Amino acid sequence: MVIRTSAVKIYTKSGDGGETGLFGGGRVRKSDARVEAYGEVDEACAALGVARAALGDPELAAELARVQDELFCVGAELASPHGVPARAAVPRIEPRWAERLERAMDRWDAELPALHAFVLPAGAPGAAALHLARTVCRRAERRVVALAAQAEVDPAVLVYLNRLSDLLFVAARLANHRAGQAETHWDPKAGR
Repeated sequence: MVIRTSAVKIYTKSGDGGETGLFGGGRVRKSDARVEAYGEVDEACAALGVARAALGDPELAAELARVQDELFCVGAELASPHGVPARAAVPRIEPRWAERLERAMDRWDAELPALHAFVLPAGAPGAAALHLARTVCRRAERRVVALAAQAEVDPAVLVYLNRLSDLLFVAARLANHRAGQAETHWDPKAGR
């Protein structure tokens, strides 16, 4: 079955040999560090979509929708090697994005009880989905760090991903709090 959207086919067959095209030209293996990095960012964006679907909280869902838009910009940044002319069309990762995440965390944290123990990823469905999205975001961050060891990466990308994983942790706590769901704290003696 062939799926069509407008006049563009979804499949191109150009990646059948294990390569993919970068934004602005050039082809690399699908296992390339750049592809790994923007692929993980894409997975984080999809995990946020799952979290949005599981949340019944319009404020959190609106923030996640904004983050998804920003993650598309992060992915475009990572898919565009420095020095290619097409980079001019890629939106810049703005430091104010990370600052906005910090303000949201401060606002949400003020609503939460103080944290005195490690929190296990659990609780209401939306909170659990946010915890999963947080771990995917951390993995994306690690892949971007690996890429940055090989190629130039805008430092604002790393700041943003680091701050985003923090935001998702606070958002998961807030989702549980607003749902009236107690957090599950890690008991280091439970595994003995």
